[in-house]
Amino acid sequence: MAALGLVLAAAVATVGAAPRQPSSDAQVVETLPGGPGAAEAKRRLRASLGASAADPKAAVEAAGAYLGLARTQGDARYAGQALAALRHWATLPAEQTPPEVLVMRATVQQFVHDFDGAEASLKAALARRPADAQAWLTLATVRRVRGRLAESDAACQATGRTGPAVYGIACLAENAALRGRHDEARTSLRALLQAPALRGAAQAGVRQWLWTTLAEVEELAGRPADAEAAYREALPLGEDGYLRLAYADFLLQQGRAAEVAPLLSGEPRSDAVLLRLAIAETRNGQRNGPAREELVRRFEAAAQRPEGAVGHAREQAMFALDVQADARQAVALARQNVALQRESIDLLLLARAGRAAQDDDALAELRRLREETGMKDARIDALR
Repeated sequence: MAALGLVLAAAVATVGAAPRQPSSDAQVVETLPGGPGAAEAKRRLRASLGASAADPKAAVEAAGAYLGLARTQGDARYAGQALAALRHWATLPAEQTPPEVLVMRATVQQFVHDFDGAEASLKAALARRPADAQAWLTLATVRRVRGRLAESDAACQATGRTGPAVYGIACLAENAALRGRHDEARTSLRALLQAPALRGAAQAGVRQWLWTTLAEVEELAGRPADAEAAYREALPLGEDGYLRLAYADFLLQQGRAAEVAPLLSGEPRSDAVLLRLAIAETRNGQRNGPAREELVRRFEAAAQRPEGAVGHAREQAMFALDVQADARQAVALARQNVALQRESIDLLLLARAGRAAQDDDALAELRRLREETGMKDARIDALR
């Protein structure tokens, strides 16, 4: 759910002085790693920087484009190039670094799971520009990903004070749902969806984001029919990669694997997309399908890079559990993953792996994390 907070900014750029995320998981930059399109994109990026490496606007735009490549192509090396686009300020103290550069740096740091670095960059940006709604929104997301909901609430409230109210309200609704306050979250989101200011065609992206968030609230509440209805409202409102991945996960959980490939047929073949396709292949009886084989090659390549292995722990755990049927390996990877990020998908993954492996230590860790974070999820409860 926290990832949607990043998609939000691009979707609602038309709502007043909306915060803006330079790129999102859904943004298509190129489709195939190493192809001519990617090479041309990189040439354009290098040319645009050129003599403008010290220009914050050019550097932030280039970093955002590289991060888009990292997300759509599943190649963390592009994240390194995103940081390189900001290298002019790499050795300068935070007080000499433009706030927009700090926020972009934090976004890349979050992508590579350097959450401490991301939080430090955001705090430095906010010390200089305390009314930066984008920085507050990103900070709320980082804290939510780490399971620190009370601190995320504070950043959500600041987002609402410094940007359009929809941001702060929806941000708080996400956190309420994670705590099990589903009625509160549902009421807030439906009130936003009924707001006259969001009814125009220009606000379709906002409505799509709100419907997607509501669908995830209903999943947490254990109401699959209501989740399905919300997803169906969201899908016609525009192309969005995050939405399609979230709905693919829902379909897989509901035993509807045959619907996954058509849903994702137009998406770039990122690691996240390939993973859902590989799981669907397996559940449809195709044990060595093309998505599985391609994902194995990518994981092997990532393992050779220092920055690659840790960032793939969630995906590798899902692959081990749902494709390879290796519950013990899935437990090890899921526990490694929750040491870094604690979204609802991460705790659910640990629960599924722990129960499949009958691993009492993993299940004890799950109970501790749920108590520590205050997170509630009917899907986990249903596994008992």
